[in-house]
Amino acid sequence: MPEKVQEKKEPIKAEPSVPTENVQENPISKTTTKPLSRTGVSSGFSINSFLNKEEKVDTAEDVVIKTDHLPKNHFTDTDLQVEWKIMLKQLQVKNNFVFNAVKTFKLEKKEENKITVLFPSDSAKVEFDKISGEFFNHLRRKVQNYSIEIEYVRDVENLKIEVVTKRKIFEKFIEKNPLLKDLDDLMKFDLT
Repeated sequence: MPEKVQEKKEPIKAEPSVPTENVQENPISKTTTKPLSRTGVSSGFSINSFLNKEEKVDTAEDVVIKTDHLPKNHFTDTDLQVEWKIMLKQLQVKNNFVFNAVKTFKLEKKEENKITVLFPSDSAKVEFDKISGEFFNHLRRKVQNYSIEIEYVRDVENLKIEVVTKRKIFEKFIEKNPLLKDLDDLMKFDLT
C-alpha cells in the first residue's frame, strides 16, 4: 500500500483591507452637557453632610416621677399573690416560654411599700424583666400605691424544683412510720 503523505496546512492570514500605516489611533471622548441623573430627583444622600457629620452622643434622660402627691394606699400580701396568680395565668396563655421561666418566682411583701422578689437564676430573671414593668405598673394601679419598691434576691435553695421519686416518697413514709422499713427489708420492694 502506498503511504499517504500528510500535507501541512498553513493557517491563512487575513490581509487587512485598510493599510495600518494610514490609520491613526485617537481615543474617543464624549462630553455631556447635562447631568447623568434625572433632573429634579435627589438621592437624599449628601456627601458633604456625610463628611462633615459630627458624632452625636445620645444622652439618656432618666425620668423621675415624684411620688409625693400620688396615693400610697395599704395593700396586703394576699393582694400581691392574687395579682401574681392572675399574671401567671395570662402568661401561660400568651407566652408559655416566659411562663415556664417565672413560675417558680416568689413575691413577698416585706414592709409597707417593699416587695421582695425571690428568683432562682439569672436567666430566669432576664425573662422576668420582660414582664416586670407591666406587672408592677398594673399592681400599683390596682392597689393604688405608687411608692412600691422592688428588691430582687437570688434564692436557689428554696426555689429549686425537686424531682420526687417513688423511693423518696417511701423514705418520707418511713420517717413517719419506722415499721415500713422492716416491711421493706422483708418484702424487698422495687421502688425504682
